[in-house]
Amino acid sequence: MIDVDGYLAVLGMERPDAPTAEVLHALHRAQVERVAYETIDNQLGRLTGIGAAESVARILRGRGGYCFHLNGAFAALLTALGYDVTLHKAGIQDEVEDPDGPGGDHLALTVELDGERWLVDTGLAGGMYEPLPLRQGTYTQGPFTYTMAPSVVVPGGWRFTHDPRGAFTAMVFAPQPVELSSFAAKHHRLSTSPESGFVRVLQAQLRDATGVDMLRGCVLRRIDAAGTHERTLDSADEWYDVLADVFHLDLADVEASERAALWHRVHLAHQEWAAAAQRTTAL
Repeated sequence: MIDVDGYLAVLGMERPDAPTAEVLHALHRAQVERVAYETIDNQLGRLTGIGAAESVARILRGRGGYCFHLNGAFAALLTALGYDVTLHKAGIQDEVEDPDGPGGDHLALTVELDGERWLVDTGLAGGMYEPLPLRQGTYTQGPFTYTMAPSVVVPGGWRFTHDPRGAFTAMVFAPQPVELSSFAAKHHRLSTSPESGFVRVLQAQLRDATGVDMLRGCVLRRIDAAGTHERTLDSADEWYDVLADVFHLDLADVEASERAALWHRVHLAHQEWAAAAQRTTAL
């Protein structure tokens, strides 16, 4: 069981009378606007679970997560509100589809409603603002343009291609339903492996109607119709203010010593990256 009313309160919504397409779109918009894609616990060395109840509890205390947390929680909310939700094994991919199909590093959701199937994904790191119909075509949401097309590798699967300014190229998902627990091993690897991007680089992203805010390490970037604007956060106070004010993250459970160590780690990584980039430019 999850706290449906508490979850809806975080999203700024009241319990709907019926599971309609209009409400589905409103819920999706509210989640991606208010619940950040973030990897702070990975940086702190805290291993989290991906059970729906635990992920909803994270959201209620002012935190976010990545796809397993965000879509796992959102699927539980939609199901509790009467929607027909299916979980799918998915994967982030490059321009050419992986011949082995999706690797399970992403959890995608579909909802069937009034004879239409929708891709519902609040864990795509600054991706969709609203659900997309599972119909081949090009779709514009705010300043970004996406495409949906059948997978050329996975029978019955679909491929979502991000806007060229997005944080990734594409996402492919298989049609078969899966359980949330089937992602546990992949989640453990992504949360603990030194090779994982979630462990190597702190990330936070939040989508809205006009664009996306993205934090990678110390670099804060805003992408919207006016272009791409970025600045480097040079102090711990400024960095933590951005996490709270831009990404709505409540870090009350992070002790002062942990905050200092986290900032030191992120700032040191940024300095090393900047030095490497300067050496490359000098060649």
